[in-house]
Parts: sequence; structure tokens; C-alpha cells
Amino acid sequence: MERITITGMYPLHRCKTLHLVRHAEGTHNVAGEKDYSAYLSDEYLDSPLTDLGWNQVDNLRMHVQKTGLVKKIELIITSPMLRTMQTAVGVFGGEGYTNGIRAPPLMVQNAFNSGRPAVSSLGSPPFLAVESCRERLGEHPCDRRRSITEYRPAFPAIDFSLASPLTPFHHF
Repeated sequence: MERITITGMYPLHRCKTLHLVRHAEGTHNVAGEKDYSAYLSDEYLDSPLTDLGWNQVDNLRMHVQKTGLVKKIELIITSPMLRTMQTAVGVFGGEGYTNGIRAPPLMVQNAFNSGRPAVSSLGSPPFLAVESCRERLGEHPCDRRRSITEYRPAFPAIDFSLASPLTPFHHF
């Protein structure tokens, strides 16, 4: 019997591993499970995380730290939606932020009324917001986002250079 060995096109040391993480539970998820028509409500425009969502973030953060995965990550790419940035920063950001540190925080304290402490950018990989990483560009308010000018003060260390500065409202 002949043994066949398949090798990749590129040496393993030149390859990157891509991990995809969906956002934690948002307020629109809870409302939409109870009543699908809630997705049509402007109340859920660019929904933030729920308390359960933040618990999911904290649990995933503990996991990536415990497994050592966080030390292997070179770049965090997130969509420019509030819930995805909250998830990314909460999971992969540095430890607590202290005022007076030269590096800007990834997320300021109580950003968008989250009730969460500031998150440091020290010791974390760079964060890049990319418009095309959004789950969908749909007609539901929860699929729309705020202007980048609203996000910058809350997420000072996220690079928004690849996100449209305007609020992209897409209707199909």
C-alpha cells in the first residue's frame, strides 16, 4: 500500500491562524427572541451587550488567558459595531487601565453606559475596525451602527482607518 503525504502550499511557519469570535449577547438578541418584530425597533440601533453578554466576555477572556492563546495573537480585527467592539476589547484587551499611562485605553470607563471599567491597550495586540467584517448590512436598526466620530472617544486605541467615517445605512 502506497502512503501519500499531502503538504500545504506554504510552510507552516509562514501561515497564520485565524480565530473567529462572534459577539456576545446583545440587547437586540434578547428582545428579538421574545418578539421578532423588536428587530425593527430603533431602540435597538447598534445594540450594546447585556449583563449576560459581559459575563460571556469575561468567561472567554479567562479561557484565552488560561490556554495561553492570548499571547499568540498578533492582531484583533473587529467590525465597527458597538457589541463587537465591546466583545473584542473585553476578551482580548489588556488588564485594567490606570489614568496617567501614556498608552490610550482600548475602551474608556463606562463607555456607552456599559458600567464597565476602562480596558488598557498595554500588552494587547493592535485592534483594527473593518467595515466589511460586519455580520450583515441590513435594514434592521440593530444592524446599523453609529458614526465613527461617536466611537473614537469611547474606544481611543482602536484603529478606525478601514471603517467608513459616516454611518452606513444600507437598505435592501
